[in-house]
Amino acid sequence: MTEQKAKQRPEFRNINFFSDLPTYRLPLAGIVSILHRVSGLLMAILLPFIIWMFDKSVSSEISFDAFTSVFAGPFGWFAKLVCLALIWAYLHHFCAGVRHLVMDVNHHAVNKQTGKSTAATVLFISVALTVVLGAKLFGLY
Repeated sequence: MTEQKAKQRPEFRNINFFSDLPTYRLPLAGIVSILHRVSGLLMAILLPFIIWMFDKSVSSEISFDAFTSVFAGPFGWFAKLVCLALIWAYLHHFCAGVRHLVMDVNHHAVNKQTGKSTAATVLFISVALTVVLGAKLFGLY
């Protein structure tokens, strides 16, 4: 009679921030989920800038000229980078939010392969749209 080894349970331990985190491989769906939270936080932090942009753009012709002069001034590149960050945050948050809604409605879509493919789709669409709108913002077309 042979002894059967009891199946060993995996050992879980806490992750050390400095030694384990740089080598930890997060799945693509996890990266998209974290970026969804980061983009929401970025939009919340930049909300005063969004309100200022909206106010300046619709108040009057003079305020619209002041608004557009910010993007043409010496620090116009910085304002454009902030707008580009907002563009990415909105597009990524929207695409990832639609992904989460689809997974909430269709529970058959909640599996490893579908999660990986939808995460890759969200990253591709949000980055591609950000590149297109960023090119327009920086005057490439």
